[in-house]
Amino acid sequence: MNNHQENMTLYNAHFIDSLVRSGLKNAVISPGSRSTPMALLMEEHPDLTTYIQVDERSAGFFALGLAKSQQQPVALLCTSGTAAANYMPAVAEADISRVPLVVLTSDRPPELRDVGAPQTIDQIHLYGHTAKWFAEMALPESNDTALRYVRTQGARAVFESMAAPKGPVHLNFPYREPLLPDYDGIYERIQIPSPVQFNSGKKIPDSGLIDDVAKVIHGKKGVIVAGEIVNIAVLPSILALSEKIGWPIIADPLSQLRSSTDVIDSYDAFLRDDDIKDSLKPEAIIRFGALPVSKSLMLYMKRHNDVPHIIVDEDGAWRDPSHIATHMVCVNEAVFCNEMTAALPEQSSEWASLWREVNEASRSIMKTADGMDEGALFGRFLQSVPEGASIFTGNSMPIRDLDSFLFAGEQRFKLHGNRGANGIDGLVSTALGIAASGEKVYAVMGDLSFFHDVNGLLGAKMNGLSMTVLVMNNNGGGIFSYLPQSGEEKHYERLFGTPAGLQFEHAAALYGCHYVRISSREQLAKELNESREGVTILEAFTNRAANTSIHRSLWKQAVEQAKKVLRNPI
Repeated sequence: MNNHQENMTLYNAHFIDSLVRSGLKNAVISPGSRSTPMALLMEEHPDLTTYIQVDERSAGFFALGLAKSQQQPVALLCTSGTAAANYMPAVAEADISRVPLVVLTSDRPPELRDVGAPQTIDQIHLYGHTAKWFAEMALPESNDTALRYVRTQGARAVFESMAAPKGPVHLNFPYREPLLPDYDGIYERIQIPSPVQFNSGKKIPDSGLIDDVAKVIHGKKGVIVAGEIVNIAVLPSILALSEKIGWPIIADPLSQLRSSTDVIDSYDAFLRDDDIKDSLKPEAIIRFGALPVSKSLMLYMKRHNDVPHIIVDEDGAWRDPSHIATHMVCVNEAVFCNEMTAALPEQSSEWASLWREVNEASRSIMKTADGMDEGALFGRFLQSVPEGASIFTGNSMPIRDLDSFLFAGEQRFKLHGNRGANGIDGLVSTALGIAASGEKVYAVMGDLSFFHDVNGLLGAKMNGLSMTVLVMNNNGGGIFSYLPQSGEEKHYERLFGTPAGLQFEHAAALYGCHYVRISSREQLAKELNESREGVTILEAFTNRAANTSIHRSLWKQAVEQAKKVLRNPI
């Protein structure tokens, strides 16, 4: 082994081993030349599982899904140039959604930068502030100082990705040619010392904090709003606090709280009415988790910006786009709930009972969705997915239909979505990344979302993964039918409706997927209970105009029923 090859081999072997011994177990590799040293040594490591995805944008979201499912860091490796730029959408989603990624970009050495060398762009701080931490790595060397440095950087990359709030980190590796390391059996041939160990713990309340917050909400009629919650261990504590103080829980579907029968689930329908918003005015609000999906709920909270609004978030990130928070409490959510439950006296349940009566009246309407409209199809989808499976829901209309048609007590599965940047890119790959973690995944998304990441299907073929995906094909952007743009008839279809005339039977054939065209809700239920290897694409064709009309009719009736309860409470 010559000196250059020894430098290349030992430097990268020490780095990868440090990642693994610090807790990283999976890597997603997009093949390329400049990343050869890292790719070969990753593939050789006995305790690292590698996945291949040729398309870098899809690879980024595949890694995101895998990390999201496990809440553990996943490495993402590519060659130099625009390959690295294609990771940006997934890095942005990981940043906002607090998903730990370790992004490893390969680069030309300094002497080949800014001189017209091919496959060379400026990769220094390529992701800007979207990456929590960035390191421009030194050129490979194999002396003791260099190896201690690279081991520390590997351990630090894992730590930084997992430190609150979790998120993506970026390390840029310049390599000189030749690029081939002496990788065969390297981890058996050499002894690699342990990397530095990092430790962290829960954030607990300072003395007096609980008493201060308790004084703010004592004796008040409030609501608890639960957005997407990743740490499901806190859910029993939130439920216990709600029961003790008599406050209803308004549960976003991604909160994982809709397995409980005691939460409010049809708020998106009845809170569309301003009179109802005012009739159900809270005297305080406590919010956990990410921002909720429902615009109606966001407007309800914004309308009542004159009451105490307490956001509890151990990670301390700022999630308050309406600027209505009065208290930012950066402590562990379960500790907060447990101490508040102990500190506050038991309160009357009349207020929570009123919310439940209003909710039940609206829910009875939402449950009448029938036929082949998207709401009814989504409802049957939720009823038919096997218990214990995982559902990945796309953005735009699917996540909103999940909010509308997943009813309290009926959640029998784990729920996922990309609700950071809320994009429609990378959804197929994210779902496949979740499947790679061992979850049995059923995904649902619109036709434009599916089209945006149809390349992601190659990840299933190359990595031996299975998934079922329901494509709601309404021939365009259904979400815009509910927005003010829908009134611009002159240019609406071309600019917003964007009918592409696609059907995905041919895409299924290209990527070796099983394909079924869905013509009834009964057929959908039957297909969802079939067990197949590989990817199954179920495509249901719906009508955008009819979907909009049916949804609006249901919301209108739900509001009417809610108002009857408020006029004549049980």
